[in-house]
Amino acid sequence: MKKRKAVRWINNTVSLFLAALLILVASIVIISKASGGEPQAFGYQIKTVLSGSMEPDIKTGSIIAVKPGGDMTRFKKNDVITFTSDENILITHRIVKVMPSGNNVRYQTKGDNNDGPDMNPVMSQNVVAEYTGFTVPYVGYALHFLQSKNGAWLMLIPGFLLMIYSGVTVWRALSEVEKEAPNKGTENAG
Repeated sequence: MKKRKAVRWINNTVSLFLAALLILVASIVIISKASGGEPQAFGYQIKTVLSGSMEPDIKTGSIIAVKPGGDMTRFKKNDVITFTSDENILITHRIVKVMPSGNNVRYQTKGDNNDGPDMNPVMSQNVVAEYTGFTVPYVGYALHFLQSKNGAWLMLIPGFLLMIYSGVTVWRALSEVEKEAPNKGTENAG
């Protein structure tokens, strides 16, 4: 009896884990697609850091949380911002100088690990978000891979595992019912 309870507990745990994994992966995909490709939760966006320009505080392969929106002329020296470069690449660097320019503001930025400041000042309208200080090292490698075409196929695995596991569980349950059915028939006849 204890063995059967242990097997049932393991089955329930595995089923719950696979279902939670499937829901998590599906949620990430849906949120990413709904927000234009950027995972977003509670008003914060998750960005993947693919360079070492901000090390040691932000390691290559980390994910960071940034807060989009608001007045992009509000930033001060030493704030860390995410902005689009002239090549439409997202960059997260520290402000080293604020330069008012009429109704706009330009920011001189620098990566903490870079020798000098960035060549071109950043216009306030090119600022996308403010870095919140939240970072998780190395998770960005996995997130970046999952957002690629090859990674998209990998996200189907939890669903397939859950389907296979459910099929095996149903097959076992039907086998148990079939074993018990002939025994019940002979009890009533005798």
